[in-house]
Amino acid sequence: MQRASFLSTGLPALRRGLQLVLNAMAAVGTLWVFAIMMLIVADVVGRNFLATPIIGVAEISARSVVAIVFLLLPPAALNGMLIRSDFLMRGLQRLSPGAARLLDGLFALAGAVIFGLVALAAWPDTHDAWVSSEFFGVRGVWTLPTFPFHLLVVLGASATSLAFTVSAAETLLKQRAVGDT
Repeated sequence: MQRASFLSTGLPALRRGLQLVLNAMAAVGTLWVFAIMMLIVADVVGRNFLATPIIGVAEISARSVVAIVFLLLPPAALNGMLIRSDFLMRGLQRLSPGAARLLDGLFALAGAVIFGLVALAAWPDTHDAWVSSEFFGVRGVWTLPTFPFHLLVVLGASATSLAFTVSAAETLLKQRAVGDT
């Protein structure tokens, strides 16, 4: 009896677990979009019909966009759903499927490195926001801490880096298993 390889058992299990977590992140991001939409509609109705706008809607919406993007980005990266031009890949796929897989794996590795660097670069601001109890808004009217927004950027970038790493491993290990270049 042969021992199962990591490629056939471990990596798919890792991918399934990661997919569940990333889908939960995407669900939160989607619900957040809906909540922001409702907040904006309520503000417009309050502003135009009741002459009482909701304070802070523009600021909350602006901060939310970045957080939502970083919640929705990781599953898109894992599933290969990021926008890219594939004219080069289609041509390369016809000429050399192995070279196309290699290039795809290298693209995923580059994505993993870039988003890892984004997470590292965002961490000091996240830490500072926590330590200094940074907030945005108008003191005495309404305020909201910035830490959760910063933290979502770090978590989203880290999760995207991990998603690209898993994607690269799948592609490059498949490349090695197939053995063509």
